[in-house]
Amino acid sequence: MDDEVFRALGDPTRRRLLDSLNQRTGQTLSELCGGLEMARQSVSKHLAVLEGANLVTTVRRGREKLHYLNAEPINAIADRWITQYDRRRVQFFADLKTALEQETVSDNDNDFVYTTYIKTTPEKLWRALTDPAFTQQYWGLHHDTDWKVGSPMDWKMGDVTMSGPGQQVLEYDPYRRLAFTWHHITPEFAKAVEMSDEQQATTAAEPLSRATFELEPDGDQVKLTVIHGGFEPGSEIRAMISDGWTRLVSDLKSFVESSPELKSPAEDEDSTSSEPDVATAPKA
Repeated sequence: MDDEVFRALGDPTRRRLLDSLNQRTGQTLSELCGGLEMARQSVSKHLAVLEGANLVTTVRRGREKLHYLNAEPINAIADRWITQYDRRRVQFFADLKTALEQETVSDNDNDFVYTTYIKTTPEKLWRALTDPAFTQQYWGLHHDTDWKVGSPMDWKMGDVTMSGPGQQVLEYDPYRRLAFTWHHITPEFAKAVEMSDEQQATTAAEPLSRATFELEPDGDQVKLTVIHGGFEPGSEIRAMISDGWTRLVSDLKSFVESSPELKSPAEDEDSTSSEPDVATAPKA
């Protein structure tokens, strides 16, 4: 994947497209074409290269296809290389990483969109996202819900429970798509994560937002796209989530790819038939 990222960044037109998305993310093809003296088909080809390198991710909104800047590949390159070499020699990547992680809010759409590829199966990744025994390990919290659409969804982090009106499951399409409302910011939660009183008051007054996970098989990997949206202009929570989701998805990826406890349902059946006494998941 690193080779694809380097090749994608080697073209000045593709760098201009990334600059455009850094200034205003969530653009359509027509909007991106407006800043380039180039045929629509040529811009589409450059965007396809950027998508192939995972530097750009897309989300369908009705008939429109919105393009978002994706920081994950630059994060990976920075983590792998910057600590090993003189920072001056890789300042380009450090600067680009910083640029990609900055607020990229458009005039009409301030969703946070982040895509990564995880070497696993949709079934395993789905379990990691929905089984409280697993979310507790990499997220530090778990959900209390029956996962039926419209059902309440409580978030539990240690002794802190976050619940309230409207905090519920929005979509539950196994192995493909999961969505729920983002939790109420209670005084107990704010204290647990060391938020100031001012931050707690500001964020608690905001309406609930929507977190969505989209899973798409890609060879021996799963393309995971996290979409967090529904924020009001100037949202304090929107300003806080970018780094949080980046770190969480990185922890999720590491957990799924390395955990010997995580098995798909089919693998559970196989292990049960051959080794009936082996547990397939840790106790909550």
